[in-house]
Amino acid sequence: MLLRRLHRAPAPPRRLRPRPLPTAAAAARSVVTAVPLSLGEERGRADRAPLVLLHGLFGSRANLHAVAKALVRGGSGRVLTLDARNHGTSPHSPLMTYEAMSLDVQHLLTGLGITKCILLGHSMGGKTAMTLALQRPDLVERLISVDISPTSTTPISEFSSYISAMKSVKIPDGLPRSAARQLADDQLRPVVQHPQLRQFLLTNLVEVEGHYVWRVNLDAISHHLVDIMNFPVFHKPYPGPALFLGGSDSPYISSQDYPEIQRLFPKADVHYIAGAGHIVHQDKFEEFITAVLNFLPPP
Repeated sequence: MLLRRLHRAPAPPRRLRPRPLPTAAAAARSVVTAVPLSLGEERGRADRAPLVLLHGLFGSRANLHAVAKALVRGGSGRVLTLDARNHGTSPHSPLMTYEAMSLDVQHLLTGLGITKCILLGHSMGGKTAMTLALQRPDLVERLISVDISPTSTTPISEFSSYISAMKSVKIPDGLPRSAARQLADDQLRPVVQHPQLRQFLLTNLVEVEGHYVWRVNLDAISHHLVDIMNFPVFHKPYPGPALFLGGSDSPYISSQDYPEIQRLFPKADVHYIAGAGHIVHQDKFEEFITAVLNFLPPP
């Protein structure tokens, strides 16, 4: 691990499309309100601050289930895993900004009576965690951003093509799940060429009343891709400890990002886990768990 310290019969095929959204103008006029997030919990030590884990784009809390269990085994406090709005089993909403996703987490913390937590977010979840920490530093004891910086990231064209490919998938009703996944995989392959990425996207293929649909809100994500790839503007830094935990083989935390990390998170450390790509917790699981546990405050 490298360390950088900053100075602080079958029916006709159906086209898989999510339910329609209001017009952009109507969405713009709507008031930002929190949605109730789906969550899971692993019980940990009562004398340690709870951890809240936030997944990335097209993911779900299931992606972080093994991480939550391992952290609790390592002696952490209780660990909550959340489905972001428009992901997993959380409600859909036409709005998909970091301010909205931060508000969702704040609303959940208030409902659970949690006044201080340790936030860990991967990719999109990392940007949500950073947004919350910068908006409400009183709620965040420590921050861990996994392989993402508070800057603009990958060009939206790549993700836009994934969304178009997912919308174009057509699966006959009544097909067994394994056959449906294989058919969807075949249809995604020309655009989404990496097998691991296709399998990740296919975790969102679900059967509802005999029809196969995408549980992610593709229209909302597509409409807000620019927001998701960018990061909100903040002027006041987060005063608490922060860890930016990247993969050495990933471009998402680069030395060009250090000045902005230092400006917004003056007490930040940057660690790179050798041999890990963007999904650090999957590529180097044990090293990832060790780095997180080492960053937690002593009991």
